[in-house]
Amino acid sequence: MDASTTLSRRRFLTATSSLSALALAGTVLPGGIGRALAADGAAAAAGGAGEILTGSHWGAFYAKVEGGRFVGLRPWEKDYHPNKALAGVQDVVYSSSRIRYPMVRRAYLEKGPAAERDSRGGGDFVRVSWEKALDLVAGELKRLQEQDGPWSVYAGSYGWRSSGEIGNPQIMLTRLMNLTGGAVYSSSNYSKAALEGIMPYVVGSIDAAGPQTTYQSVVENTKLIVFWGSDPFKTNQIGFALPDHEEYKWFEDMKKAGIKAIFIDPINLDACKYLGAEWLAVRPGTDVALALGICHVLLTEKLYDADFIENCTFGFDKFADYLAGKGWDKVEKTPEWAAALTEIPADVIRRLAHQFVEQRTMLVSGWSCQRQHHGEQWPWAFVTLAAMVGQVGLPGGGFCQNYHLYSQGSPSSAAPALAPSMSGGTRKERKPWPAEKGAKVIPVARIVDMLEGPGKPYEHNGAKHLYPDVKLTYWVGGNPFHHHQDRNRMRQAWKKFETVIVQDFQWTASARFADIVLPAATTAERDDIEMIGTISKRAYVAMKKVIEPVFEAKSDYEIFSLLADRLGVAREFTDGKSEMDMIRDVYATAKKTADAKKSVALPEFDEFWQKGIIEFEIPEKNRRWVKYADFREDPVMNMLPTATGKIEIYSKAIEKMGYDDCPPHASWLEPAEWLGQKEKPYPLHLNSNHPTHRMHSQLNGTKVREIYEVAGREPCMINSKDAEARGIKSGDVVRLFNGRGQCLAGAVVSDDIRPGVVQLQEGAWYDPADITDAKTLCKHGDANVLTPDIGTSRLAQATSAHTCLVDVEKFTGALPSVTVFDAPAEA
Repeated sequence: MDASTTLSRRRFLTATSSLSALALAGTVLPGGIGRALAADGAAAAAGGAGEILTGSHWGAFYAKVEGGRFVGLRPWEKDYHPNKALAGVQDVVYSSSRIRYPMVRRAYLEKGPAAERDSRGGGDFVRVSWEKALDLVAGELKRLQEQDGPWSVYAGSYGWRSSGEIGNPQIMLTRLMNLTGGAVYSSSNYSKAALEGIMPYVVGSIDAAGPQTTYQSVVENTKLIVFWGSDPFKTNQIGFALPDHEEYKWFEDMKKAGIKAIFIDPINLDACKYLGAEWLAVRPGTDVALALGICHVLLTEKLYDADFIENCTFGFDKFADYLAGKGWDKVEKTPEWAAALTEIPADVIRRLAHQFVEQRTMLVSGWSCQRQHHGEQWPWAFVTLAAMVGQVGLPGGGFCQNYHLYSQGSPSSAAPALAPSMSGGTRKERKPWPAEKGAKVIPVARIVDMLEGPGKPYEHNGAKHLYPDVKLTYWVGGNPFHHHQDRNRMRQAWKKFETVIVQDFQWTASARFADIVLPAATTAERDDIEMIGTISKRAYVAMKKVIEPVFEAKSDYEIFSLLADRLGVAREFTDGKSEMDMIRDVYATAKKTADAKKSVALPEFDEFWQKGIIEFEIPEKNRRWVKYADFREDPVMNMLPTATGKIEIYSKAIEKMGYDDCPPHASWLEPAEWLGQKEKPYPLHLNSNHPTHRMHSQLNGTKVREIYEVAGREPCMINSKDAEARGIKSGDVVRLFNGRGQCLAGAVVSDDIRPGVVQLQEGAWYDPADITDAKTLCKHGDANVLTPDIGTSRLAQATSAHTCLVDVEKFTGALPSVTVFDAPAEA
């Protein structure tokens, strides 16, 4: 890299510390370091200055470029609710946590895969050339494929990689692995794996994906909307495509329409306060019990829709027996029974049952309730309750399991969805994969089980498997040291890997626990194409490169192409295409579809790229779409893709599995940890919520932290009664702890959280005080040092992160400094 695009560490940090802070206040500063190289058609002025339209997970924006530096940004003028965290997209480019050069852990550089593994996470890295780093990676991949086989390589998992249709490094990694013999992959995700596991048996699809009943249908028809474990204000700030933030307009319209709202949640959310809604502070982990208590009232008072149950569901009689105490546990699910578990009074439970059926009601669930032990039971109970209410398929009625992400209730334009032109392909077999070598795909949340038990049997979704014996992992576009549970158990299991490769643009905790670290470009440093609005498809945006990659960063595509060349599959990997060729392919496919259907008129690619954006109108007929309306109207002609063609309240397929941790109908199963235990190991429930001003762990290494941090750490919300009993006040540093781990956080005392619950948002970068201590303190506030690593059940094997008890105390020791945002020293 030439001198004009390389900054010294001192100049870099000095120039960017003030820049980052001022960017948050919306200030645009002059630059002067580096050079400007505009992509084809980029709106860059002479002298390397100008504004370039691009985008991110936080929204579309105009990037200000001066002297080749990304010096400021402003939101796209039609973004309805610009995200406060957007400035972090600029700051991350110049953050002190930026990975600047290829780095190798010193012990690994000296001894390779035979190196000791205890020093991972200690920050002892050596800077190497790209040639050296790529040779090490290619050499290990080739060695393991030849000496062992594809079962020895774990190709990471999914993650919220950078925005854009072509810049998906996980697809690139899968493609490279498949071309060279294959690898062990993962299935599903940490977000909604329990829901994804159970819903295909209940409604024949994941359900919480794709369009939902539109907002307009709700505004015009709904009289009562119930948000159950759902926080649309928070989670609709971000999106996998470029978010349009239409959900915030919906809330304005609901408020104007006077729609009554109820929020069932241990937290009094901002959305609840905005709508002036009723807050029911349910005891965490008991949502299924509350739903069953309401169902009992509907059954015994004959309030349920018998016609809908008869025509559109299967197995209700067995569920009714369960409610009446004639089922497998011989316990009647009365409102009094539910009240004892949930701490929602029995008369309120009865009142809810009447409210739901006496007016047009939309039941809205988030995904938090299924990220618990036996999490499959929640979405099943939720859909069963909606079926008994009987408004499924009616305008403004029924249920939705995804109004909290991607503005899923937005009406859609007629534009084709954009799709990546590169695929992961299929495995090019170089060695047979014997059954005794283990599964080719594992449930994503079971990685530690795999590391701890190679060859050990496990069950998943009705089948039996063996865990493979993996020796290397390559991780891109994700941060497992954020999204996996029980961090200390994970740290120990991580030592099973002989080689850990991480490709990223920031020194995440995962990068710090790697052997080989490859510096990737940020979204602002490459070209791509994306939609505004995952569902609305409101516009296509030419995501033009804002600046050239800083230091020695390379785009993911360039890195994988170089590796493919070393592994002898360069032509097969690239198909002879550049990144711009692939952008053209994405657009050409969309244009071909649009032309064939005559849905929208798309210009030629060069015109689109020069203009930078194409906006689309929303047809009026799309504004009042109702999910499951066709099924309700004619359940015979429009059968669901389930075994019976109906909503399966009872599943014979699950019955045949014989799982005691997942019965054949929605059931109350006591979690491993909860506040209702007779002998609780710890007195407080931990609510590890989605961050308010981040996307999981992204933007951690930026000045965005100044918006929310308390005492330089993650905020921990605690009820005033619990705080008083512990001598804690707002602004104090507190220690959260249980038998799995401990971490520091900054206290926020509030009555917007129910007593007995503390909230610590997930996504803080793990910052261990002493890597030699098996249960060391996390100085920054990683919630997953506390959460358990157990599967929801043998059906989905999903995460149970929200099944967690802790205690909290005021921290009075010598306060350790947070160091995770400083890059390891270069050797």
